[in-house]
Amino acid sequence: MIDDNTDPNLGQVLINRYRLAELIGQGSMGKVYRAEDQLLGGVTVAVKFLAQTLLSEKMKMRFAHEARTGAQLGQRSLHIVRVLDYGVHRNEAPFYVMEYMEGKNLSDVIAAQPLGINQFLRLMRHMCLGLECAHQGIKIDGKHCQVIHRDIKPSNAFVISDPSLGTLAKVLDFGIAQFLSDTTESNQTGSFMGTLAYCSPEQIAGKDLDNRSDIYSLGITMFEVLTGHIPIQAETNSIGSWYHAHRAQVPKTFTQVAPRLQIPASLNDLIM
Repeated sequence: MIDDNTDPNLGQVLINRYRLAELIGQGSMGKVYRAEDQLLGGVTVAVKFLAQTLLSEKMKMRFAHEARTGAQLGQRSLHIVRVLDYGVHRNEAPFYVMEYMEGKNLSDVIAAQPLGINQFLRLMRHMCLGLECAHQGIKIDGKHCQVIHRDIKPSNAFVISDPSLGTLAKVLDFGIAQFLSDTTESNQTGSFMGTLAYCSPEQIAGKDLDNRSDIYSLGITMFEVLTGHIPIQAETNSIGSWYHAHRAQVPKTFTQVAPRLQIPASLNDLIM
């Protein structure tokens, strides 16, 4: 919950259906609200708005792609957040409606302490299943396109407790995803998008990517989830410094970072 009683959007009803009840998240890309679906008797949903500062045609198109990706992938995988609807408020601000989830992102979960092996294996398997679904691709304008997430990190996995299925992890935020097909043109924008500590060197360099870039980011995520530390550290928080670190630095080992951690050799080899 975010304390923001002055938000003018609270109480508004979108497309005669979704009443905004509470601001629950915000960042540079926009805001997320808890809302009530009045058409379905007040069922709780989440609504994500694109930030007012990003209302260019290019960003609106990217936002619509994000919604469409979430709708298709969320229908196919339990481990990707489901997008349920899309619209434009007052002919200007685009939004999309998601399933409402009560839980924490994985970054907050491990802030207290790293995961134990059993919980690690369960949640990482869920992330892998979600990513596998994305990498298998979706249909966009009649073309089959592989989806590369490009921002895999602990804060983009959400952990919930499902009454029937137990603890689940879901992949979030396909906002900067890249869509690949045999005929598609490069989707690079000329400016870096991603999170430097988790990015593959080819992503930082602006090169064409495939699913291996997400797998690299997943490896760093796995290391951090088990130890509370990332295996690579740049000297400064600049693009050049992080590029050099990812490309040339020897990653720290589990023994160096968490000498008391005991994990199977096969898991160590998999992550490294």
